[in-house]
Amino acid sequence: MNLSPGDSVLLAVAGLLAGVMNAVAGGGTFLTFPALVFTGIASVSANQTSTIAVFPGQFASFWAYRKILAAQTRTVVVLGVASLLGGAAGAIILLNTSTPAFDLLVPWLLLCATLMFAFGNHFRRRLGLRLVGASGEIGWNALGKTAFLQLIIGIYGGFYGAGAGILELAVLDMLGFEDIHLANALKVILTTAFNTLAVVIFLAVGKIYWTAGFIVGMATIVGGYSGAWIAQRLPEAWVRGFVIAVGAVMTVYFFLRLK
Repeated sequence: MNLSPGDSVLLAVAGLLAGVMNAVAGGGTFLTFPALVFTGIASVSANQTSTIAVFPGQFASFWAYRKILAAQTRTVVVLGVASLLGGAAGAIILLNTSTPAFDLLVPWLLLCATLMFAFGNHFRRRLGLRLVGASGEIGWNALGKTAFLQLIIGIYGGFYGAGAGILELAVLDMLGFEDIHLANALKVILTTAFNTLAVVIFLAVGKIYWTAGFIVGMATIVGGYSGAWIAQRLPEAWVRGFVIAVGAVMTVYFFLRLK
């Protein structure tokens, strides 16, 4: 397909902002997917193209967070494997089903995730829940339960992906990862993991619009790395507030789309 100069600028801006959003809070797909559809790409192909396009930016963010993640090797490996398997399953589901029924669930998932992130820490303290020990490591029993949750998020991420970062942060917050920068780093590696096999599957059997995907992908690399750098230097309260704001806006937007 031929892209107009205006389409190219739109995709570049969407990719840049998506890279920043994915590094800081998640939700970048909500910019890249509509932008790709706006240029005339069918929704299913736009979803596949978007997944591949944002992947380089996610990897760039992971690289920027690598030092923070070094102390969480066990957690990263176990949850990363669950993410890989979930992402592969979600991608296969996408290739074999239509999306209308699943789209009905998206705003409700986002609403629950945003509320979990906004109030989960308060509820956890009131109920005395804490899966993360004083050392910052999750015990093996709790880690197994968390891996099951991560598998579900991975399936969602591989199938649709929009808002998966918010879901990740909400679950990590409920587990007791009170350091938002550590939670953000874990979120980045886990979202990168569930997209890895999804990308491989889409490359093998999906319909990808390469010119559009390349423009978005290059922009997400810049946004992804710079967003991670920015996020690590912002006050924790600002990052948490931004995550909640992004989740609220995305939730309202997707409820409005149901009408």
